[in-house]
This record gives sequence, C-alpha cells and structure tokens, in this order.
Amino acid sequence: MRFHKYHALGNDYLVLDPADYPAWPSGPSPDQIRTLCHRNFGVGSDGILWGPLPSSRCEFGLRIFNPDGSEAEKSGNGLRIFSRYLWDGGRVREDPFSIETPGGAVRSVVRAAGREITVEMGKVSFRSEVIPVTGPAREVLNEKITSGDREFTFCAATIGNPHCVIPLPAISADLARQYGPGLEVHPSFPRKINVQFLRVLDRANIQIEIWERGAGYTLASGSSSSASAAVAHRLGLVDRDVTVHMPGGKIQIEIGDGFSIAMTGSVTRVSDGEIDPEIFSVSP
Repeated sequence: MRFHKYHALGNDYLVLDPADYPAWPSGPSPDQIRTLCHRNFGVGSDGILWGPLPSSRCEFGLRIFNPDGSEAEKSGNGLRIFSRYLWDGGRVREDPFSIETPGGAVRSVVRAAGREITVEMGKVSFRSEVIPVTGPAREVLNEKITSGDREFTFCAATIGNPHCVIPLPAISADLARQYGPGLEVHPSFPRKINVQFLRVLDRANIQIEIWERGAGYTLASGSSSSASAAVAHRLGLVDRDVTVHMPGGKIQIEIGDGFSIAMTGSVTRVSDGEIDPEIFSVSP
C-alpha cells in the first residue's frame, strides 16, 4: 500500500492512489483515515487525498478526508498538492487541467517544475443558504456570534466549503486554539465550519490564523486564504490582489469578477513509502 506525502506551507497530506488499493473500492474507512493521519500511530498528516478518480465533468476526480475521518468538500492546499502529484507522475504538464471535488470543479496549472501551482477555486458566496448558516436568507456580513466567554463580529462565506471569518485588530495562534473549537461546532453552522481570524495589514496584505473543521489548528489553508481575502475585499478593506500571510507561509489571491478566486502557492514533495497493514491492528 503506497503513499505519497507532500506539504503546502506546512499543511501536509497523504496522496493515496485508488489503483494501489484494490481492497478499498469505496476508499479508506473513517477508522483507517484516523490511523493513517495519526502522528504517533500512523504516517501522520493533516488529511488524505484519494485520487485520481473517474469524473464525468473533469479530467480527474478527487476526494478529500480530514484527519478525524470526515470528508471535506474542497481544500485549496489539497488541490495544489494533488496537482503536484499528477505532475510528478507525468499525468499533466504545463497546460491547465480540471479536477472535480464534492465542493465543485476547479482548474489548475503547474509551474516552476511542479513547485508552484495556481488553482482557479471558483466563486465565493456570502449567502447564508449556500454556506449554510441558520436564519433567514441573507448575506452573512458583520454579524455577532459568541464562543466561550467572548463575542465576535463575523462574516461567513463559501468557496465550496464553509468559512467563518472574524476580522480583528490583533490575532494569534492561541486565539485560534482557544475559540476555534467552539466556533467550528456552533449551532449557527449546520455542517460545522472552518474558522479564520483575520488581521488586515494594508490594501494588499492580510494575516490569518486558522482553525480547520475536522483538523484543528492549521499552519496554512488555501480555501481559508481564498475566503478571508474575499471577505476583506467585500468589506472594502483590500484590493483585488492580496497576499495572505499564515504561520506556514504566503499564498497569493487574485479576486476576479463575481468574487472568482485564483490562488497561487507552493508545494513541497516530502516522501514516498509503503504502509504496513499492521498499523490497523493497533487502535490510536
């Protein structure tokens, strides 16, 4: 059972090719995912990319799993990593190609010998019924929410997966770790939510700290960068070209018409290896 490990600004994924796993026709089970992603009992990662899969809409299909065993609709870093994996295997070259995820189809192009990837992520929506957020149909902008002992002003958005963006004058990893878990499962968000604490640096730069649904505190996230930049632009705080600063590094976001998003960032190849079935005989 082969695996391929990559990271995108410290956000690491295992790529598992279904062709290498004939005994898993429906993909890995939640228990197998949790074991594989565990930092002590498994290989260790922030998630699993299961592909390439057949697609009627795109050249490649992809499923994305969180380390808690749940499935994500979309991941910007995951899509960049999967694109690099396809490049490394000679399945794509310089021409753009398409990938279908449960959160929608994207277009990707690989540059710099695989080390830089641009993904056209789709369009951001702020509509409550699309994200989803409970309550009447509306754009979810500058609303109040409470987590633990603190009330925040937040905006919500989706780019195929849901995001809660909280602009603040100062942010930190401790802030994300303290309040992210409660916001992730807040009853306002029926499908749970990814949380970003946002600081605007200037018209072309923002900083975010991230709590990811199903994964926890995360060094970098492509979809979080996309949603946060879109929210900052929707609020009139930044222009269309935005550099997103995260603990793991920087992602470039270009905001087009209708809040379409082009995301550019790096990918690093870490290792290839074999998974021994023995790991599944010991429960984390």
